[in-house]
Amino acid sequence: MTLAASPIRYPDTKSRPLMTRRGWWLVVLNLLIPGSAQVLAGDRRLGRFGLGATLTLWALVVLGVVAYFVAPTIIYTIASNSIALWIIAIGLVFYAGLWVVLTLDTLRLVRLVKAAPSARAGIAAFTTVALVLVSGTAAYGAYVATTASGFLSSVFAAGPSEPPVDGRYNILLLGGDSGPDREGMRPDSMTVVSIDAETGSAVMVGLPRDLEDVPFPDHSPLAAMYPEGYGSIDGCNVDTCHLNSIYTEVELKSPELYPDATARGSEPGIDAMMDAAEGVTGLPIQYFVLIDMQGFEQLVNALGGVEIDVETRIPIGGDEDNNNVDGWIEPGLQKLDGYHALWYGRARYGVAGGDYARMARQRVLQEAILRQFTPANVLTKFQDVAQAGEETVRTDIPQSMLGYFVDLAMKTREQPITTVELVPETGVDPMEPDWELVHSLVAQAVAPPATEEPAG
Repeated sequence: MTLAASPIRYPDTKSRPLMTRRGWWLVVLNLLIPGSAQVLAGDRRLGRFGLGATLTLWALVVLGVVAYFVAPTIIYTIASNSIALWIIAIGLVFYAGLWVVLTLDTLRLVRLVKAAPSARAGIAAFTTVALVLVSGTAAYGAYVATTASGFLSSVFAAGPSEPPVDGRYNILLLGGDSGPDREGMRPDSMTVVSIDAETGSAVMVGLPRDLEDVPFPDHSPLAAMYPEGYGSIDGCNVDTCHLNSIYTEVELKSPELYPDATARGSEPGIDAMMDAAEGVTGLPIQYFVLIDMQGFEQLVNALGGVEIDVETRIPIGGDEDNNNVDGWIEPGLQKLDGYHALWYGRARYGVAGGDYARMARQRVLQEAILRQFTPANVLTKFQDVAQAGEETVRTDIPQSMLGYFVDLAMKTREQPITTVELVPETGVDPMEPDWELVHSLVAQAVAPPATEEPAG
């Protein structure tokens, strides 16, 4: 083989212009097609290995992109499986190391001292930037994958997938407040989210915390204790017999009613609240999600805030007469940080409508979070989100179903969410609820009667 026939492998080392062009070709090829520089100018065995690894990665990326558009649940499932994430992390560490080896070997093949002096710094800088960009990105991806695996294992339960009931998944969202002025945690916000298992169409049912005479389904151990509803006959075992008192009573007074709760990733008080939510709505509750409001502020900050159209002036702190107010959330479209989002959802003093207006704001906040916090947003701030999530969120949703629910949430984001508030404005008296009316309101929202097609 003559020198002219193969200037890349057998260059004229005395020609600085040729060696300069050759150097740029090699470092650019190493960036675009790792392994190709070795095939053309170096160790062909190493080059073939590098090319094979590169083509394999490209094929996996192409398959991933196709799967994302054709069957996104597959991608979400892989990305939410701890074992799969560890495999991805190991693969990324392998590629990061391989690219370091190939890049350093490429720099050796370039023979910088033979290139034009004016080009040496540029070639070296380009190679360094390419190395940091490619290997650094792979290493960071491995770090994110291992962090995600730890986060998922700490938040989500282990267990098999469950089928929907009547074509829907019904999940109880609990907003718990364990602030420094409180003894223990109590649920201050309760919402049942009913999601169509195919379309993602969602209904949010707001449960007032002061509901009385709460019924329990027949399978609940509390049904035998309170056959006519919670506290309706001889009272209950705590000071007030409201809906959110059920958690406190069971957790502190009778946890033995739910002996398997802890083993399933729940706790007796939460299981009792799930039974209560089922009795109130008439919907079978499959899972719960508990958000500790003390950590909610950190979670919203980690995600960069939440955009809310504030309808009325909201006080921060203070009492019924707006004494000792620390500030205000003004009306209008606002980008709220965690602190202000927490007060937007928490404030009930000095605001028209009291607890019921507070419930409506919490539903607005929940819907805004669902719509604005995209997977891309979460990924770019993943470390902070994972740290905040571990301290804020608890659920018994099995990790095996997380990919499915992420895909379902993406569908939900694209549709209007129906809201049902069990408040006097909808005919529900919290002190003397008409449970047939309540069940009817929920049933109509979850499965509205089909409208007849107009005659053509």
